[in-house]
Amino acid sequence: MTSDILVIGGGPAGMFAAITAARDGADVVLLERNDRLGKKLLITGKGRCNVTNDCTAEEVLQNTPRNGRFLYSAMTAFPPEKTKAFFEGCGCPLKTERGNRVFPVSDKAGSILDCLKRELKNASVTVRTGRVTELLTREGKIYGARADGETYYARGVILAAGGASYPATGSTGDGYALAQSVGHTIVLPQGSLVPLETAGEDCQRMQGLSLRNVGVKLISAKGKLLYKDFGELLFTHFGVSGPTVLSASCHLKGEACRLVLDLKPALDEGKLDARILRDLDMYQNRSMENALMDLLPRSMIPVVLDRLNISHDLQANSLTKQARHGLVQLLKAFPIEITGKRPVEEAIITSGGVKVSEVDPKTMASKKAEGLFFAGEILDCDAYTGGFNLQIAWATAFAAGKAAAEKTSIDKCASLY
Repeated sequence: MTSDILVIGGGPAGMFAAITAARDGADVVLLERNDRLGKKLLITGKGRCNVTNDCTAEEVLQNTPRNGRFLYSAMTAFPPEKTKAFFEGCGCPLKTERGNRVFPVSDKAGSILDCLKRELKNASVTVRTGRVTELLTREGKIYGARADGETYYARGVILAAGGASYPATGSTGDGYALAQSVGHTIVLPQGSLVPLETAGEDCQRMQGLSLRNVGVKLISAKGKLLYKDFGELLFTHFGVSGPTVLSASCHLKGEACRLVLDLKPALDEGKLDARILRDLDMYQNRSMENALMDLLPRSMIPVVLDRLNISHDLQANSLTKQARHGLVQLLKAFPIEITGKRPVEEAIITSGGVKVSEVDPKTMASKKAEGLFFAGEILDCDAYTGGFNLQIAWATAFAAGKAAAEKTSIDKCASLY
């Protein structure tokens, strides 16, 4: 089969790159290894699809801790406002929620997928199923690929095969091997936006407890502040998860770290001490385990008391001033030792991938193989939660699609002479 452009990968980046190139006049074939497009897209945003963040291009880059500078040109050319305009212009109304997170009004990721599939059809993109096993090269130039025994010839190839997270959706790292086969360096893929495992059993004792308004700091072994956030956190059977933890995981690079939680961020130590005094006075004849019921979630109270070596049965009016001071300090700085990340297979996004210094930041073109372009998670760029990673997918796909279409157009014109 022959086309102007072959796009490998039918996720968000692959579909959008194919649409972009086809709208610019290229004959495009999209190859997806799964039996249907966008499997991973359907589970993003807990099934609602946080399609972008309603902010400026600069703010996206500020929320991209890994290789954000590389994305400057692509993000400037296709910022969040253009993402919103694309989907709304294609009949998919959007809404903005807390944290400037943008979702389809339907609250269904399927609405975004249906929109992309509709535009693929409108742009006359040919969609085929097949797992690519080889990129075809001649004298340093890409001229196609092989998939399931079939050969696909193309003037340009856009590699948008995703990362290594959620392998059940097709993101098994195939794209890394393909890029490596034509000379690209692959930065070791790791989980990013991934839950964290913790030491001890305190988190397990609080399993299922969700905290909505908590201050979170990630501190290195040397005491350096690596990340600071405020929001939701969840205790699990292995440690901690939730939006604040997922974003903090972007800064965990193998060193020993700890999370420090401010469980009462609305109160300074003085006001918190006064609050505790009122509770202890109100429940002076009760045990400490019952006296703290208004202050802390039920499952957290035994953990807090054990950390302070306070008997659960101690009568509230017997708590010493020193012990009360310790309680205040613990609630304002509750430490949790981190032992590592959960496996990359459980990550929302992959950190690592194609080394960005080997890719043209304006066009997403390979510097190693002529005619090869990259888009999406396969690149070594990742951001915090909030729609930023999908925005990276749209921006890099737009850059790759435009550049690939322009190159094939020039190549076709040159072949006439």
